[in-house]
Amino acid sequence: MNNRFNKIVSFFSPFSCEFSLVNRLIDIFPSYFSFHSSNRKSKKSLKTHLYNLNNITLQTSIDLQSVVIVSDASIKNQIATSIAHVHIYDNPVIKIIHHVVNVISTEVELFTIRCGINQATCLFNISWIIVIMDSIHAAKRIFSLLLYSYQSYTSAISCKLREFFVRDHNNSIEFWDCLSYCR
Repeated sequence: MNNRFNKIVSFFSPFSCEFSLVNRLIDIFPSYFSFHSSNRKSKKSLKTHLYNLNNITLQTSIDLQSVVIVSDASIKNQIATSIAHVHIYDNPVIKIIHHVVNVISTEVELFTIRCGINQATCLFNISWIIVIMDSIHAAKRIFSLLLYSYQSYTSAISCKLREFFVRDHNNSIEFWDCLSYCR
């Protein structure tokens, strides 16, 4: 019997070691990541959130060990466009644009996050990653305990983040919600 597909099939198995309780990012590195959502119903809360987001981007623009990923994805006429801008020390490092057909928005968002994180974790001497996006719910799926159809994306992102967190115990990642009309 040909065993070349066993690695691929096990990747999607809920019993695969990547998804076991002792190997999930949420269990191993619970304090290495954070989410900053905006309360869209309260103007005061939204204003405070945007003020904090502005301060964080100003702070990272003078910090050589931080990288900012601005991620956006949209679908129009069944064509998905994903864009990830990666900035370090107030300089654009890379801009990634992809066009895809026949996908749903969560899939596009996770793909865009994956591209940005792949680039950021490969940069030298980075200890703080800030991801700014308009769909924080997609980012929360990376650390979800539930099984769902996007685990191929979340597993790939988790592998990169695991390497990043293991590299230095001070490394961290933050996800910031920013509504499209707030940019």
